[in-house]
Amino acid sequence: MRIPPFNPYIAVVIGVISVSTSAILVKLAGNAPAAIIANYRLLFAVLLMLPIILSKYRHEFRLINKKDWILSIFAGVFLALHFILWFESLNYTSVASSVVLVTLQPIFAFLGTYFFFQERFSSGAVISMVIALFGSVVISWGDFQISGVALFGNMLALLGAIAVTAYFLFGQQARKRLSLMTYTFVVYGISSITLILYNLVLQNPFFGYPADHWWLFLALAIIPTFFGHTLFNWALKWLSTSTISMGIVFEPIGATVLAYFILGEIVTWTQLLGGSIVIFGLFLFIMSTSRKSRVTISQKAPRN
Repeated sequence: MRIPPFNPYIAVVIGVISVSTSAILVKLAGNAPAAIIANYRLLFAVLLMLPIILSKYRHEFRLINKKDWILSIFAGVFLALHFILWFESLNYTSVASSVVLVTLQPIFAFLGTYFFFQERFSSGAVISMVIALFGSVVISWGDFQISGVALFGNMLALLGAIAVTAYFLFGQQARKRLSLMTYTFVVYGISSITLILYNLVLQNPFFGYPADHWWLFLALAIIPTFFGHTLFNWALKWLSTSTISMGIVFEPIGATVLAYFILGEIVTWTQLLGGSIVIFGLFLFIMSTSRKSRVTISQKAPRN
């Protein structure tokens, strides 16, 4: 294998910092409905990808069969649902709690492969899942002591993790047959259409937001998406999936630190304890399943 033009470990570090900004940017744009924020994040991402798609990947659309279109449509709808639930959760709970709970996605992903693909777990994987889920209970219990509203936000974050798991389960087969750029463009486009329809039904205004909000929408499309997950996918050529996955687990830490300095959010002892337990459980889980995984958190590209 030839020498990489850029240190892939540095690329992972930049990627983790970039995806850690996602929840912060959503919080800063909090005057807009969650579905509108998600809508413009995906729509701007599609528009930014369009010139590359038209110049280099246009021919691939003729190769997409009916089954892959159906799978991609379901994947796009669940991706839209994930963004709605996760972004909405940030209106009720802290960045620390929300991001940690959404990061439980690999647990739900492997549970999905167990029920749909008869994936089998080692005892280490089961123990690590129990540890991570116990950490989420600690976080939710602590937030409930503060406010029932925060607990509601935590539940939305967990549902967001389940929704992005469904996105992966539906999309993984189509992704194997399509290039990353084409598949991502199709799914983002379907998600954008889904969110436009959703906002029309709710009669959410598409315009009339302050100028800084439009910059935040654009930043969401660029920083966590392209400087985050594009770098992760590039680094996969040089590093193992488990290495990338380990790096992504640090997203809650980066998001919590940024929330402290930018938003002034204070981390409670239950969030610190529960978050540490979740991250520890996820580390164990990734290590115990890295050789067998069918659905990995390196596929998180469209989530954060």
